[in-house]
Amino acid sequence: MKKLLLIPTLMFSFSSVNAYTQGERIEDMQKMAQAMQDIQAGFFYNNLDIVKDGVKTLKETVVKIGPTSEEITDKDVFERWLRNNVKMTKRIKSKITRRADDIEERFADNDPRQALQAYERIAGECLKCHVELRKW
Repeated sequence: MKKLLLIPTLMFSFSSVNAYTQGERIEDMQKMAQAMQDIQAGFFYNNLDIVKDGVKTLKETVVKIGPTSEEITDKDVFERWLRNNVKMTKRIKSKITRRADDIEERFADNDPRQALQAYERIAGECLKCHVELRKW
């Protein structure tokens, strides 16, 4: 009997250890906002190292973004579907990663206008996620 209670308890505790929380999402969003500010500062100071640091932070952080454990385990199917649009989130994340690479390459090639266009497209993807998925 004790084994029957112990196994589900252990499974639940291990599954909740890796759960993505709302607090972690907020921290990641703040890191991405700071990375975007760093990239912009690198543009204004014409400093490739600052741009590279911002791109690196942005790419490392964007891969962590996803639905929280509360959103995944929500009992209302419609609400879960609205908030957990994984396909759209993956597409936005891949576009942000690709555009971040574009920023670094274009700025290194002394083409700041193209780098700025990639920056604007990343900002557009951020806004798309906030408007469509987060319902701002």
